[in-house]
Amino acid sequence: MTQTPIKAWAGPVSEGAVHPPPDPRRDRFEELFGAHREAVLGYLHRRTDSGYDAADLLADTFLIAWRRLDDVPSGVQTRPWLYGVARRVLANHRRGVGRRHALATKLREELTEPDGTDRSLPDDSPAARAFSALPDQDRELLSLVAWEDLDTAQIATVLGITRNAVRIRLHRARKRFAKLLSAPLANRKLVALTEETSHEDA
Repeated sequence: MTQTPIKAWAGPVSEGAVHPPPDPRRDRFEELFGAHREAVLGYLHRRTDSGYDAADLLADTFLIAWRRLDDVPSGVQTRPWLYGVARRVLANHRRGVGRRHALATKLREELTEPDGTDRSLPDDSPAARAFSALPDQDRELLSLVAWEDLDTAQIATVLGITRNAVRIRLHRARKRFAKLLSAPLANRKLVALTEETSHEDA
């Protein structure tokens, strides 16, 4: 009995058999990451002392964005939304760093005798020194304007407050910065402390 040879199938191959099916969610995330990665990394890098920390925080930020992809707004509010996530990620990171620094300080105090000498290095300029003396809330507001070039509505999205609150806080922050800039160096910490306690309810 003669066997009929089996011919190889030469018909079209289903595209789905070669490539994974389209995933709109994954495609949207990749587009989101590609469009905003550099901006969010810059936001984090300007607020940390380490490029490695900034990269880790960037990964954490976009992990949250992936999990909450359906909540990510479109258009001009996308980047401020991501900044808001990055801000919270950074706050958690700083709390952890703060706890580690507090422990290290406590250990140093227990192991060494303080000599009362101030070894802190001066900042580069009067403006930088005045800026560093501002409360955290003021520094963040002014940074969002100067570094991130955001408008009032976008800052409101980042901070989770109203636009009117942004305008009020920004006005006060600029006044405090101008006051610190004109104050003698020895008085700046005292000025910052009194100003910080006076605007906690804003």
